[in-house]
Amino acid sequence: MEMDGGQALLKALEYEGVEVVFGYPGGAILPVYDSVLDAGIRHVLVRHEQGAGHMASGYAHATGKPGVVMVTSGPAATNIVTPLADAYLDSVPMVAITGQVPYGLIGTDAFQETDTTGITMSITKHNYLVSDPNDIPQIVHEAFHIATHGRPGPVLIDLPKNITDAMNPDSKMTWRDPVAVDLPGFQPVLDGDPADIEAAVKLLKDAERPVIYAGGGILKSRAAAELQALAEKTNTPVVTTLMARGALPDSHELNLGMPGMHGNYTAVMAMQEADLLLALGSRFDDRVTGRLDSFAPDAKVVHVDIDPAELGKIRHPDVAIRGDAKRVIAAMLDTLGTAQTADHGAWRSKLSGWQENYPLAYEPAEPGGKLKPQMVIESIRDASPKDTIVASGVGQHQMWASQYWTFDHAYTWLNSGGLGTMGYSIPAAVGAKAGMPDRTVWAIDGDGCFQMTCQELITASVENIPIKVALLNNTYLGMVRQWQEMFYENRLSEVDLSGPVPDYIKLSEAMGCVAIRVEDPDEVEDAIARANAINDRPVVVEFLTEPGENVYPMVPGGKSNSDIVVPPFQEKETRS
Repeated sequence: MEMDGGQALLKALEYEGVEVVFGYPGGAILPVYDSVLDAGIRHVLVRHEQGAGHMASGYAHATGKPGVVMVTSGPAATNIVTPLADAYLDSVPMVAITGQVPYGLIGTDAFQETDTTGITMSITKHNYLVSDPNDIPQIVHEAFHIATHGRPGPVLIDLPKNITDAMNPDSKMTWRDPVAVDLPGFQPVLDGDPADIEAAVKLLKDAERPVIYAGGGILKSRAAAELQALAEKTNTPVVTTLMARGALPDSHELNLGMPGMHGNYTAVMAMQEADLLLALGSRFDDRVTGRLDSFAPDAKVVHVDIDPAELGKIRHPDVAIRGDAKRVIAAMLDTLGTAQTADHGAWRSKLSGWQENYPLAYEPAEPGGKLKPQMVIESIRDASPKDTIVASGVGQHQMWASQYWTFDHAYTWLNSGGLGTMGYSIPAAVGAKAGMPDRTVWAIDGDGCFQMTCQELITASVENIPIKVALLNNTYLGMVRQWQEMFYENRLSEVDLSGPVPDYIKLSEAMGCVAIRVEDPDEVEDAIARANAINDRPVVVEFLTEPGENVYPMVPGGKSNSDIVVPPFQEKETRS
């Protein structure tokens, strides 16, 4: 069947099972958009290309399927650099399609030309510059394969306009179904070496103070059930990183919660005093380890990761296992058989003592004072379905959301972990809701993040994607203010977001949302109930929160995890 390159691209996407594309048209990609009219794929028209990239990410997080973003050349391509970098660091499967100037003009500084493949080479798993329309079916097939196999991540396809333009004879091609992918340089190893698995199991059986350090790779490999089975079989406590929240239900007795700079005391100290860390799909990020030379000093390490570049990159493992977490854990369970592990009674007792003395806690609001953000998050949590999908921006509200939401379902937590991208929340929530329309989706945002990408609420309104937004408005760049208060002698520099400007109620209503403002604690529950009952348009609930509230616990930057700072009212406890 003869067609042009634009038609071929859409047919190739349909061949890969794509249902939704997030994008924004422009000159170099215009021929492809002409073909969108005849394709059986939903296109969500965003208000900024960065929003399209984060929507694709949120869609991928929530559904497990690769998200697709399509934009034009030049500034549009550079506008998706941040979402690509975000997806690359957080191992999110995405396929990005960018328009490019005609092939013969590449390198001439033509209008809206950028070296898109060069710019994105270090933040994609692979990228393509198409030179022949006949290659489109196979290139698209390979792109989806690379994005979803091994360690997931983004792949970019750059399409010169002459390759897709029906009015250009260079664009004519004959469709042929793609053949099986054969990429000699891309052969992910899925099954761990049996000898390494035997060695890991022996360390696990002998350990007296073991901790399973579960990272985002658990969720990427769909290994939540296997993780729970391993923890229960070996009676081993688990910490779930910021990217792994929900990998083990928070309500499970073996779940110690989130470790790291703003992890809870028990999770942080458990890793610090463990004699074995079983790292599954985690990468020893600096936000987890604190000062590296003092991190878990007595712990042997078993490190399981599908990406060999992660093994030994930060912490030298005693046993390194390259493989898919789901398959490796299954093999470990088989190897364990009916074997008994060492007695963990004293260890569990110590952990219980920490949990009793240093729970996640905050002081209630003063009479007549502003709302406490932690209370707001708990209230939304308690009033929403248990499988609610939660997307957060970056900053204090991100940490409070991870701390105070109860994640008992996997694949319900969306956030920007590695890159820490402000403005992630709203577009990611839109993407998640587009992919999971029957689920409740809350975006928990701060006023700083909200101002970066709130325009995508127009997209949500126009496209009938009814997300809910909890805007925790403390009138500050809260996390920066906290650092300036604690480490810069309270010299507050450029963190005041000017209070009443903008008027978030009027702004949200202008974008087609129902908008609610909450100032009194007695109004919180009713406002949340009203928001949860509205399902025909987006809702923004602005909560006026305490400007000076800080996130605790906290490991100060550059310090040992043993120097963790707890809330002032817990400092009286004896740490032991």
